[in-house]
Amino acid sequence: MILIDGKKEAANLREELRKEVSRLKTIYNKVPGLTVILIGDLTPSQIYVRNKEKSAKEVGLKSEVIKYPDSVDEKTILDKIDKLNKDETVSGILVQLPLPKHINKKKVIEAIIPEKDVDGFHPVNVGNLSSGYESSVPCTPLGCYLLIKKVEPNLSGKKAVVIGRSNLNGKPMTQLLLKENCTVTITHSKTKDLKGECLQGDIVVAAVGIPELVKGDWIKKNSIVIDVGINKTEKGIVGDVAFEEVSKIAKAITPVPGGVGPMTIACLLKNTIECFKRSQS
Repeated sequence: MILIDGKKEAANLREELRKEVSRLKTIYNKVPGLTVILIGDLTPSQIYVRNKEKSAKEVGLKSEVIKYPDSVDEKTILDKIDKLNKDETVSGILVQLPLPKHINKKKVIEAIIPEKDVDGFHPVNVGNLSSGYESSVPCTPLGCYLLIKKVEPNLSGKKAVVIGRSNLNGKPMTQLLLKENCTVTITHSKTKDLKGECLQGDIVVAAVGIPELVKGDWIKKNSIVIDVGINKTEKGIVGDVAFEEVSKIAKAITPVPGGVGPMTIACLLKNTIECFKRSQS
């Protein structure tokens, strides 16, 4: 069984990106810039943003975090995004989710121009991804995709089962796998025989937010299992996959923590660099 080491793969990707930033600086005499807007003081968001900032500096990106209190009004955020859209030193803009209830998430996502949307959430990027065109891809599914490709470079003809249909992961994950000529089944809370569907999968991606939902007898031998879940339980942080059971059957599996999480941030940096390169061409 292959334990897919997300920390190691993310470190390798960051090293590649560091070299790329250095190369771009030589060519253009400037580096890509990432600006993150953080609203409120939710601890998970603060930790996540701090990690983003640290990783961005590590690869040589220009990094800025703009903080606002929970009470900030929507217009202030939209006005700030408008300024950042026009700022040539900013290659990528990210507004950390979740947002306070009085701020409209859809408006905020659509305010960021597609060319600077490093989260890949803008409808134009979503449409481009599903049409097979060049686009920013949401960071978590992109990280999952890169980890799968490390284990199995040729995915053509494989059966993939995606558990979860969110805009954040399930839907874009499906598009990435379709692009690789996989036959993809999207499952969700209304799926009748979830276990039966999972047993068909050469690749299973679990992103549903239910602790240890996927059991050992849900997985066929030699499958690749990617666990996107992060669930707080009495026994600590666990994924959506019952790791001990499934690891005895799968060919390869990501741990939680230390699997998909580190790749998500590395892919954010990758998206920022790609946005910069497209803006220079």
